[in-house]
Amino acid sequence: MEECCTEPDPLSCSICFDRLKSPVTLHCGHSYCMDCVNGYWDQENHRGVYSCPQCRRTFSRRPVLNKNTVLADLAEKVSGPEPPTRPAVKDEVCPGDVECDFCTVRKLKAVKSCLVCLASYCATHLEPHYVSEAFKRHTLVEITSSMQEKICSKHDKLLEVYCRSDGQCICLLCVMDEHKGHDTVSAAAERKDKQKEFGKKKLTYLKGIQKKEKQLQQLKQKIKALQFSGDAAVDQNEKAYAEMVRMADERRCATKDLIRVQQKAVVSRAEALVDRLEKDISELRKGQDDLKQLSLTEDHIHFLQSCQAIFDCPEADLSSDVDIEQQTPFDFVKRAISDLRDRMENVSIAIAEISQTIQADPDPQTRQEFSLCESWHFLHELLCLPYKL
Repeated sequence: MEECCTEPDPLSCSICFDRLKSPVTLHCGHSYCMDCVNGYWDQENHRGVYSCPQCRRTFSRRPVLNKNTVLADLAEKVSGPEPPTRPAVKDEVCPGDVECDFCTVRKLKAVKSCLVCLASYCATHLEPHYVSEAFKRHTLVEITSSMQEKICSKHDKLLEVYCRSDGQCICLLCVMDEHKGHDTVSAAAERKDKQKEFGKKKLTYLKGIQKKEKQLQQLKQKIKALQFSGDAAVDQNEKAYAEMVRMADERRCATKDLIRVQQKAVVSRAEALVDRLEKDISELRKGQDDLKQLSLTEDHIHFLQSCQAIFDCPEADLSSDVDIEQQTPFDFVKRAISDLRDRMENVSIAIAEISQTIQADPDPQTRQEFSLCESWHFLHELLCLPYKL
């Protein structure tokens, strides 16, 4: 193993990581700041057993601390910069991190949990587990949650049994106490059974994602078609009204606005469906990722405590289909424009003939007069159509 680039300062306190202040030396040979070790032992008063923060050697009585004058003088005479007063950024505790149970002055991020000590350690306080023979048989696991969540609140023992009768994790003493006679198995065995159910859950998520992605693709294609149809309808509308007389220009703009409003409404509804599908897919992917992450954890208790929340999640609604119209709402515009062009040719002729014989409107008598009157009324209604809508 390669040596660290920076050797630890022999005159630094392994609790506060600063240079020793009023140093004291324990019977095991390790030295600390007097205030640091006192603060550490104050937290152990309820246990009645005091230990060295570094090697974990225990003392039946709280040792009387005396200042180590040799170390104090040496610390004052040492030249050069003082050791860093703060740990590396990666060791700082961030929201969601588990704190080291043995840090007192400044809590650092725990990197491992010990299933024998029932505690979590930062990199510094974990070192004895690697170098001391007393800790060789201890089981270290990755940090998933605080060790307090894996300890029985009644017996202060490690949770390592699962009660199927009550659906909860219990300790060995619970098996012989209030859970006596219940259907109990080891946490590892129950995890194995629960793991099998993950296959069905994964398949459900996969099918849901595939179906939603297919619907999303179809909906996006439909939106493109709607955009194209709307633009084509506007283009035909522009060309048709360009051929009309100047008096129809105002109505042309009104018709254009109506098409745009409808286009916006239809596309808006379609885009709302896109948002819904993307949200559904995101939730399904999150569920898929949660399953994958949980299935990789080594902590059986964390697995069992977390998997029920996943199974309780509402199933994705895979029965509803996205309604995608086959016919664009702008087809009526195409038909109306085609008919309008034919009608306008007759109307333009009728207007020319009427303009030559301006007179009071008599009741139509001949077939031609009826035709001219009908054409004129049609044009009037056509030009007023936007206002009626």
